Amino acid sequence: MLSALTGACGLAASPGAHAGAQVEEPLADAVRSALAAAIANSAPPKPVFETTEARLAYLRWLGEMSTRLKKRKSDHVTRVEFLETVWYESKRAGLEPALVLGLVQVESGFRKYAISSAGARGYMQVMPFWARLIGGGNTLGLFHMQTNLRFGCVILRHYLDIERGDLFMALGRYNGSRGRPEYPNLVFGARKAWEYKPAAVGA
Repeated sequence: MLSALTGACGLAASPGAHAGAQVEEPLADAVRSALAAAIANSAPPKPVFETTEARLAYLRWLGEMSTRLKKRKSDHVTRVEFLETVWYESKRAGLEPALVLGLVQVESGFRKYAISSAGARGYMQVMPFWARLIGGGNTLGLFHMQTNLRFGCVILRHYLDIERGDLFMALGRYNGSRGRPEYPNLVFGARKAWEYKPAAVGA
């Protein structure tokens, strides 16, 4: 099914796909094992909440983000599934959902089958070498929504750890332009469109 869909969508480079210059760096065995374990955990993207208020806050976020994303993803079910997965995978990796949505906007324009000129794939423009290093080598799997978002979030978390929490430098690594401002500034700008501030109770 996936091969038919990708064939129908065309596996040519997509205009506007940003990533693809990520540098393949040697990974220590312990780091490779940790990243592979983070990718392999197949827990479903269904959040569990300790309180009713936490669940209601999530549902309000989901409704607001769905409204904002409607012009880019018109099908309601597809849009909600995408947002649920972004929320789950970003929280799992210790990232802000707004940051991940901003990165997806810059990287692929929310196109599931986007491919950069260097071969980076999917929503978060994951380079195929990551599938070989930590994902069992299945590069077609990078077009699967949850797989792509999980890889992207785990990779960005890895870069954040390397850069000791410096998001500017981590985003540069993600794009293969470490130390240059253009790409991080694009992501920071896009993130603003996805920031969410809950209305005060009783306001």
